[in-house]
Amino acid sequence: MSRTIILIPARMASTRLPGKPLADIRGLPMIVQVLNRATEAGIGEPVVATDSEAVQAAVEKAGGRAVMTGMGHQSGSDRIFEALQALDPEGRIETIVNVQGDLPTIDPADIRASLGPLDDPAVDIATLAAVIHEPDELTNPNVVKVSGAMLSATRMRGTTFTRADAQGPGPHYHHIGLYAYRRAALERFVALPPSANEQRERLEQLRALDAGMRIDVAIVKSVPLGVDTPEDLVKAEAMLGN
Repeated sequence: MSRTIILIPARMASTRLPGKPLADIRGLPMIVQVLNRATEAGIGEPVVATDSEAVQAAVEKAGGRAVMTGMGHQSGSDRIFEALQALDPEGRIETIVNVQGDLPTIDPADIRASLGPLDDPAVDIATLAAVIHEPDELTNPNVVKVSGAMLSATRMRGTTFTRADAQGPGPHYHHIGLYAYRRAALERFVALPPSANEQRERLEQLRALDAGMRIDVAIVKSVPLGVDTPEDLVKAEAMLGN
């Protein structure tokens, strides 16, 4: 059994794009496209964690694996933790990579890159970011900016995540919401109550920082397209057709 697993949370409650996980992208449901990118990463079995029997059926029809989880989860991390407990009650899996179910264009190499910071035993959680090149992203509250101490050209110790405008000369970094957890870190994280900073910024990762957990960031070349609207679906179709 691999000591790493990729868990992909998927729920049907999207308002801007109803039925989002099953939206067709080049002949496949979006969740299957994400599953394929995760498989191509080659770091561990990818499993979809969902509250929808239709999503489970679509994944299994494509030859993938899905596990049913409850409908009351407040976050993807809660959903993947339930899935982890169901899939591995013996505790053999050591590393969990959480890939969002609306990233059909994620580069498999970037999924692999998320494991790099965990080579350092001091790191609890690893995530991704890319340099911001578009000026409008610097002031867009939907773009989460991460800053911290640069440890190398491709790695940062994250100390601040914010939706606020980027400040200073830069470079500035666009946070990508993909996480690699040590199992103990995920267990600790989901047991913590939401922190004041988390609630103010609406950023779950601040709960971990406020609790003294260390988050390091692997710097990658580009931000994957998150699909939230019908227009995003068209973009994803074009990107995957290249």
